[in-house]
Amino acid sequence: MGSTGTVLRELRGAQKSAKGVSLYSRYVNRPAGRVLAAGAYRAGLTPNQVTLISALFTYGAVAAVALVEPSWTLAVLVYAALAVGFAFDSADGQLARLTGRGGPDGEWLDHVVDCGKLLLVHTAVLISFYRFGELPSAAWLLLPLGFQLAAVLTFCAGLLREHLGKAAASARGPSWAATTSAAPVSRVRAVALLPADYGGFCLVFLLLGAPGAFRAGYAALAVVHTLFLAAFLAKWFRELKALRAG
Repeated sequence: MGSTGTVLRELRGAQKSAKGVSLYSRYVNRPAGRVLAAGAYRAGLTPNQVTLISALFTYGAVAAVALVEPSWTLAVLVYAALAVGFAFDSADGQLARLTGRGGPDGEWLDHVVDCGKLLLVHTAVLISFYRFGELPSAAWLLLPLGFQLAAVLTFCAGLLREHLGKAAASARGPSWAATTSAAPVSRVRAVALLPADYGGFCLVFLLLGAPGAFRAGYAALAVVHTLFLAAFLAKWFRELKALRAG
């Protein structure tokens, strides 16, 4: 087993493409995940075990949002746990690529944990609003449901776009696939994606100690994610239609 520095160098060469990735994921979450993946490798952990560690941090934070009265202390603890969970979510894939121990079971487990995270985090906000929030109107209880719909639909539609695109590329041969994946990484797009990045979303929980500010920030992000959903759906539909035509 190599030194931590050697493992980190190997992990830098086992990164996924930065195409379609926000600046947060590229420069914060992936590097943090790389350090965690190196530690997991030296500890002898498997990618699936790292996925479960990610779930432990994330779901623990989500449970705290639902069960504990909002405060500044809770805000910091929830954000920290969500951010660490997100970093471990990056680490499992990096560890799988480093060790060659990835497989359909690991990919399935990772997606199940991610889907559960998106469902539960907005459910937890809904419960917190109901239990602890002095809401201006009961209509605010509908906001987490709408945000949840946008988040889960974006996640599922994106996965389908990825898998259907890969299937179409495979059917047409490696040379055709290479031409469709050669688009350059756009820094403008990486900046534009920041509001839709899960890491950016986690930041809103730092406002839990000020319920009014948290509601306003959460509502603003809900609007942004809904707009991104509409744009993504239109884009992905056009791309899949073009694959069929091609």
